[in-house]
Amino acid sequence: MIPDRLDKNEVFQFLRPDQVRAISDVAQVVDFEAGETIYERGAKADHFYVVLQGQISLRLPGTSGVSIQIDELTEGAVFGSCICFQLVDYSLNAQCTSASKVLKIESATLKELMDQDLLMGYTIQTQISRIYFNRYVQTLSLIH
Repeated sequence: MIPDRLDKNEVFQFLRPDQVRAISDVAQVVDFEAGETIYERGAKADHFYVVLQGQISLRLPGTSGVSIQIDELTEGAVFGSCICFQLVDYSLNAQCTSASKVLKIESATLKELMDQDLLMGYTIQTQISRIYFNRYVQTLSLIH
């Protein structure tokens, strides 16, 4: 079930079946209720996520409980630890705006797989960097 979903995802679609299987073997599907927090800003960034179903809001918390919505993610979107930037903590809050199902991949294990197969690692890093950079540019365009 997981390999079928991974090989259609924009980050993983360029991988060979054995590479998709290796990532699937270390991933788990997690269900969240609407309103449930997946992680908070400042928490240890130890997982990478793929939205399988539902909707996730990425928000930058501010002072006085006010936060800025950075993105609203739906099926296929990736978020969480950015393996290629080696960030230690999450920089945003991730909260479910509807009942959601996500694929949760331990960052250290994914990085290990990427290090074992450098072409796979390069491909994944390139895709994640592109997605995260586009998210950053979109956020900047909201400010101006």
